[in-house]
Amino acid sequence: MFTHLVGGISSAGRALPGRALTIARAAGPYLWDDEGRRYIDTALGFGGTVLGHAHPAVTAACERALRDGPLPAFAHRAEEAAAAALAARAGPLTRVAFTNSGSEAVHLACRVARAVTGRSRVAKMAAGYDGWYDEQALGNAGSAEARPFGNARPDNGRMVLLRHNDEADTEALFAERPDIAAVIVEPVLANAGCIPARAGYLEHLQETARRHGALLVADEVLMGFRLGPGLAAHRFGLDPDLATVGKAIGSGIAVAAVLGRPDVMAALEDGRAARAGTYSGNPLACAAVLATLSELERQDYPAFLERGEGVRGAVVAAFAAAGTQVSTTGFGSVFTVWPGPVPPADYAAALAAADPAFTARLHGAMRERGVLLMPFPFGRIYLSFAHGEADIAATAEALAASAQAMAGSAGA
Repeated sequence: MFTHLVGGISSAGRALPGRALTIARAAGPYLWDDEGRRYIDTALGFGGTVLGHAHPAVTAACERALRDGPLPAFAHRAEEAAAAALAARAGPLTRVAFTNSGSEAVHLACRVARAVTGRSRVAKMAAGYDGWYDEQALGNAGSAEARPFGNARPDNGRMVLLRHNDEADTEALFAERPDIAAVIVEPVLANAGCIPARAGYLEHLQETARRHGALLVADEVLMGFRLGPGLAAHRFGLDPDLATVGKAIGSGIAVAAVLGRPDVMAALEDGRAARAGTYSGNPLACAAVLATLSELERQDYPAFLERGEGVRGAVVAAFAAAGTQVSTTGFGSVFTVWPGPVPPADYAAALAAADPAFTARLHGAMRERGVLLMPFPFGRIYLSFAHGEADIAATAEALAASAQAMAGSAGA
């Protein structure tokens, strides 16, 4: 019983259906609960541990930083080193400002864009998740504002929505609003269920924004460094002015950053855009970034993604064998499972396909069999480099048994 912690959790995303679950420790691809039971983890800190939990190199680096003092208040050597390591993997985005969370990074990127352009509004995707701050939370997946809209475009004064995968709506937005400072886009609409961009959509979005004097911000807090040792936007042929990163760059340590072109990030140096943060770029965070990026350079991303594609195939095959059709969207390192044979191509289709009861039952069935999944309709299955062949096989076996159990209970 939790008496003092509100709701027994510190983030709404940790709420689980069924019996309470409290984690005692984590290592590699595994979590152990208070009763000592081990689980294969596919939530992975909501994608924040691409190397796996408590990676030895990251842990050792953080221990050294902790012993040397975690909060000196003044500049320290690791800040520039960590910034240089990120910049080396971000193409022309060679200037870095550290923050503590992805939400904070998006907030800062918006501030920079407004300062550079002199404009007030920022556009984001309906159902895109760009943080939980009041301004950026407009239109998050599952909200009333994110639902397909007509002429009454949702707008909270500082943020305005546009429809993902809809070129005509992009053109309409800029025809309606001459004050757009920037457009924020996830290269994949990850928090709405890993919905991919249609061919040509991202290029059109970038070209239209530039034509109207707006900046393009790639929100890579979730997808960055998951498809390769760099930004997903660059892999998809984009050339953003700013990017926000987090999660995977710190292997479970709280750290995020804004990356940008020198001419854009100059707004943070000349005072046009204010920034602060007692813990921003602290030694522990910078140590985690340096160790993580060094380890990611040594990883075999193609093999990693191939293993994940095997799990995607196992999901579909398991349910097909049980007489049920499901589909997936995403990539081998992060994907979403949908009831039904046709994966959604936009948020309207995702909203129609979302089935909370199905997702909760799948979570419960897999949990009984030693695998932890996010229990939400737009949730993702994440894999890490620590998930070996035995873990993949055990997950596939659990999927097969869970699909049969779910089919049996549905027919009872």
